[in-house]
Amino acid sequence: MVFRHVPFEGLGRIEPALKARHIEVNYADLFQAGAGLPEIAAYDALIFLGGPMSVNDGLPFLQQEMEFIRQAAARRQPILGICLGAQLIASALGAAVRRNSVKEIGWYELRFTEGAGGDRLFDGLSQETVFHWHGETFDLPAGAELLASSDLCRNQAFRVGERVYGLQFHLEVTPEMIADWCAQDENGGDVRELESMIDPYFNAARLAALSTRVFGNWAEMLQIDAGLRRASL
Repeated sequence: MVFRHVPFEGLGRIEPALKARHIEVNYADLFQAGAGLPEIAAYDALIFLGGPMSVNDGLPFLQQEMEFIRQAAARRQPILGICLGAQLIASALGAAVRRNSVKEIGWYELRFTEGAGGDRLFDGLSQETVFHWHGETFDLPAGAELLASSDLCRNQAFRVGERVYGLQFHLEVTPEMIADWCAQDENGGDVRELESMIDPYFNAARLAALSTRVFGNWAEMLQIDAGLRRASL
């Protein structure tokens, strides 16, 4: 089950990783008026995507999503959060979300921690240049393992337990997505503050390979976990 927050922030490169392993995708767009609430326990995993709003805005649909996160984490259901989605996970699990010291928008270096060694998603990675678009950050939830940091934002990726992942950065984006985000009215304020225009293709080839690897690992984790659950029934 995928939770979107605006029409223009979709799965991107996560989708082909899922399709390659025959994992079906359903969407819950709770930001739309009259949207029904899904039965989240019926799904193998939950994905929470990005968006220009803040966890601290008090929006009812975000409050509902955080309740879903708490329920899913309690039943050890896999969860993946991207940018706003990572902030939702952090807040739902009791950590503070606040304004970062600077906005991190564009291509910036990311360093994986020692804790990423042996991780199901990030094992073998050390340093990469990835795409970012955020003005807020979060504290780590209790018991979380820090997996990646950048110079401008310490908490870039974390894992809680074995199945809950939060990624502040955007591995999922294509060049077309980046160009579209720069053209969106909701992002106009951020774009006007940039010292130079973003090149959507700057590190696109490497980001595509990296996203295939990381999201492929995540999709394989879902397959393994789903198979174990079915075997136990």
